[in-house]
Amino acid sequence: MIKQRQSDKNVRVVSWNIHKGVSGVWPRRSLQIHNIAYALRSMDADLICLQEVRDSNRREAQRYAHWPEQSQANYLAPSGFHAIYHTNAVTKHGEHGNALLSRWPVLDMAHQDMSDHRFEQRGLLHARVDAPQGLLNVLVMHLGLIGASRVRQLEKTKRYIEDNVPENEALVIAGDFNCVQLARMWAVQGLRCATLTSTVPTFPSRLPLNQLDHIFTRGLGHLDLQSPRGQAWREMSDHLPLIAELEWR
Repeated sequence: MIKQRQSDKNVRVVSWNIHKGVSGVWPRRSLQIHNIAYALRSMDADLICLQEVRDSNRREAQRYAHWPEQSQANYLAPSGFHAIYHTNAVTKHGEHGNALLSRWPVLDMAHQDMSDHRFEQRGLLHARVDAPQGLLNVLVMHLGLIGASRVRQLEKTKRYIEDNVPENEALVIAGDFNCVQLARMWAVQGLRCATLTSTVPTFPSRLPLNQLDHIFTRGLGHLDLQSPRGQAWREMSDHLPLIAELEWR
């Protein structure tokens, strides 16, 4: 069960690696994109940061009779939300990347290639959001599987923030960092990790032992952090969603 938000004035952020909308290993893979859409609507979120989102995939569209005709970002966006997406990886049958679904208007967006080697295509999605309390920068990230690559990707991200996000502007960074300790090391340069005081395991979803998904902020305080549990959540992706409630400072 998902806890209700403490106040409508707070900002609720979700980060979720949705595993391209399918779950399991072939031949037992199952289409989960419709369940994920329903789950997102139940979260009452303001900002939904998604990783491993399909823009298109011809093979999956042929395999599943109920594959959405829309891109996954547009299909998953709750009514009235703004959806933006940028490709990280291009494959033989399609492409996938990061997406942001925002309750509030998106003023502009940018993308930074974060790939560290040719075997893993990674990216950073940056959106400037017109929130009721003011301008809010949102970065959606998905780091690599190799430790040394993640170190370089984090350093590249720090430089990107220094060059593109003024220090007086609020900032939320959310995503799949593919690590535990390395993300905690990033709690410097004015960034706060929503998990410094408590760990909320998100991976693997069927027996969550590690928190690979994280939310960092600057200019916002942390009120609550949760990750739903239960069979339905375990079946939707190999990651559980991470939900943070934040307050403006």
